[in-house]
Amino acid sequence: MPDLPFDAVLCDIDGVLRHWPDAAELDRAHGFPAGTLAAAAFAPPRLHPAITGEVSDAQWRAAVTSDIAGAHGSAERAERLVAAWSALVPPVDQEVVSLLTGVREIVTLALVSNATTRLERDLGLHGLGGLAHTVVNTARIGVAKPEPRVYRIAAERVGAPLHRCLFIDDTAANATAARETGMTALHYRHPDDLREALAPLL
Repeated sequence: MPDLPFDAVLCDIDGVLRHWPDAAELDRAHGFPAGTLAAAAFAPPRLHPAITGEVSDAQWRAAVTSDIAGAHGSAERAERLVAAWSALVPPVDQEVVSLLTGVREIVTLALVSNATTRLERDLGLHGLGGLAHTVVNTARIGVAKPEPRVYRIAAERVGAPLHRCLFIDDTAANATAARETGMTALHYRHPDDLREALAPLL
């Protein structure tokens, strides 16, 4: 086999492997202004503790429910909105799955995600539990991208030097941070980007 450019591929999940629908339709269906759920759930003071494991996924969702109820005056509707959001199963990009499955046979594959304590359960629901050799869930390591420690921990998990890792993320800041730690990084926008980046391996 010819020399390979990487020993490991580290791939983000949300925005690459799976794609969450816009929650605005859920907001409207439950009688809230569009953007209500996103504003509550992804406000940094609410999200950061959830993706660094300071609070569990259930605690985060309960706090989001409370925030929405407090801002809009309807606890019952807030509970229904968050329950509907929690029940969503986002579509998985099977083209990306196929590319990563091929890579997994050649080099070590890791999924690296800013996620809550629910991630492992979700991967099982999506049929992705066995896709990667390892999963680096930031809620389990106490630090989130783009903090440099995430990339160092991920490299340790796959047993590869930083400069021998290819990191893939749809958030530009996360890709930039990976590059600054010494990895090769792809700012993902489309499966064609991934196919081109993985071509030397496949």
